[in-house]
Amino acid sequence: MPDALVSIAQHYHSRTKYDPDTLKSKARPLDYSQQPIPFKTYRVGAEIDLKPYLEEGAPPSPDDDRVDWMRLSRLLINAYGLTAKFPTETGQTFYLRSAPSAGGLYPAEIYLISRGTRLLPAGLYNYQARSHSLWRYWEDHGWQNLQRACFWHPALDATHLAIVVTGVFYRSTWRYQDRAYRRICLDVGHLLGNVELASALVDYRPHLIASFADQAIAELLYLDPTQEGALAVLPLADLLMVEQNLPYAQVAFATSPQTQFPTVPDGELLSYFHQATAIAPTADVPPWAMRPTGDTPQPMDTLEDKYNLPFGLRVPTSSAPIAWGAHLEELETTLFKRRSTRRYSGGSISLEALRLLLDFTYQPHHYRSQGFDPDPDYGDRTLVHTFVVACGVEGLDDGCYYYAPRSEELRQVRFKTFRRELHYLCLGQELGRDAAAVVFHTADLEGAVAVYGDRVYRYLHLDAGHLGQRLNLAAIRLGLGVSGIGGFFDDQVNEVLGIPPDEAVIYITTLGQPG
Repeated sequence: MPDALVSIAQHYHSRTKYDPDTLKSKARPLDYSQQPIPFKTYRVGAEIDLKPYLEEGAPPSPDDDRVDWMRLSRLLINAYGLTAKFPTETGQTFYLRSAPSAGGLYPAEIYLISRGTRLLPAGLYNYQARSHSLWRYWEDHGWQNLQRACFWHPALDATHLAIVVTGVFYRSTWRYQDRAYRRICLDVGHLLGNVELASALVDYRPHLIASFADQAIAELLYLDPTQEGALAVLPLADLLMVEQNLPYAQVAFATSPQTQFPTVPDGELLSYFHQATAIAPTADVPPWAMRPTGDTPQPMDTLEDKYNLPFGLRVPTSSAPIAWGAHLEELETTLFKRRSTRRYSGGSISLEALRLLLDFTYQPHHYRSQGFDPDPDYGDRTLVHTFVVACGVEGLDDGCYYYAPRSEELRQVRFKTFRRELHYLCLGQELGRDAAAVVFHTADLEGAVAVYGDRVYRYLHLDAGHLGQRLNLAAIRLGLGVSGIGGFFDDQVNEVLGIPPDEAVIYITTLGQPG
């Protein structure tokens, strides 16, 4: 029986670390005959084709239903739609989407719940990315059940449409085993980043609810909770309707008690962990009202800098914002152009490019004038910290730096050229060796659990994926290569780079010149 003082989140994180002494012994060959299909199908229901609303033509009048269809169609294809396809050696077709996914496995699913709009009758819908359509698979009115499952969150009062994002576990565990939960949450975070930015294109505002009664959501959507779990609920405020033009919502949080947990064998840890961090529908206090001090989360422009590091080099990172064009047309182009870089040339990038990347990712309030949400919803951005390793940034000494978001500066942690070490730390992936800069997202896991309970593990990875997607899109906009890495030697990263040992590494994003 594990020590009761060790939370299940810390236990799961420790059990799923990659270690150079054990990685090979735990590896197993992939059974391609059992490779999951990254699409859901339904035997009953009705299809709503969204492709006609992507066609260019004369803009309809504002009271034409086509306006709303075009907005919804653009939102979904930019958030998670197909952007390319090509044949594989096995004769199958491999599809790419607007949001990146570890191993191209795409475990996330998008559902829409309608309260009843002039477009969508009340009911449940699944987004069919392969055909860019909605599949209405249930006609009952489920909005009140959604409100009950979200403990009557105020963002659901005036809105009439909500997105629910889930993760289908086997799609990722087929390759990544129990560690897959990390990657699933990161992938959903990428998707949330796309929903946030794509909403600005079509006058919606998503409000993140990350704490809800898991079983109730599963029952509402007719999911098998052992196979598929809800990770985020996003009421969509329609900014073209006055009654829905809501202020920025307070993000939903929930704490969970630390309790003893049984010994869980390999292969069952992911499912157990997801269930262990679920919230019961009988919770006495609405989880969305729970705060560490009763205050709302800090907006991005008032984040505190955790590490002072007074004796190291300090490099300002403030920069003029990236221009995304009139009506954000460059954003939509970038969403469709986004690809994960497979190889870097080893060439350098400019310090100004790095400044622009950090500015778009961590200072969204600088982009208010361009029509972006200046304070997008995260789980708790104060919990996720950032370290940048420079290996080829013109005008910046090689080394590891802490990024201070409030001061907008890089603070040197360790002076060294880390290319060889990064190659090793990233499991021998050349992406780590040849990148010009490598961004590490970290969190004090023990401290985060003390504040929000074990469920915070979801929030941390959703937030890191959300930030990573902003890095992805900014890099593509600047003509740079970018790729996320979810596999690394966890403890050795801290030891080699000088990242404080309390900071658990959650996600890595590599940046550089594409090969």
